[in-house]
Amino acid sequence: MPQIPEKIHELTVGQLAARSGAAVSALHFYESKGLIGSRRTSGNQRRYSRDTLRRVAFIRAAQRVGIPLATIREALAELPEERTPTREDWAHLSEVWRTELEERINQLNRLRDHLADCIGCGCLSLESCVLSNPDDVFGERLTGSRLMVDRGGRG
Repeated sequence: MPQIPEKIHELTVGQLAARSGAAVSALHFYESKGLIGSRRTSGNQRRYSRDTLRRVAFIRAAQRVGIPLATIREALAELPEERTPTREDWAHLSEVWRTELEERINQLNRLRDHLADCIGCGCLSLESCVLSNPDDVFGERLTGSRLMVDRGGRG
């Protein structure tokens, strides 16, 4: 991994990519979404402060556990003066995100457990399909694989 001398306080996009492990295109995307920021030189080149490395690490760690970028952006925006996230910030946010992740895990487990039912059916025409009709919300009104739009009382 390339070392950056301590006297350098700003990184080029290539240096940031090399140090963070993120592709240049990902860094540009993060910037377009307001997750990281840069300044432009007189030659219109991006320069990132060294603490952007920690922000990128934070973003990538949150993405790895399934946190959407919009949620990550909201969390970063709540930090005072848009400072770099600390270990304490991560601990607090991970507690907040834990509930959301647990619910997603439970939902995926339910889908996994009922997937064989749909494979056995083949056409998703079960009256109570857990994929297209979770909790059989339409089972009282209709049966079959298609949900017809009600057009003024006509089925």
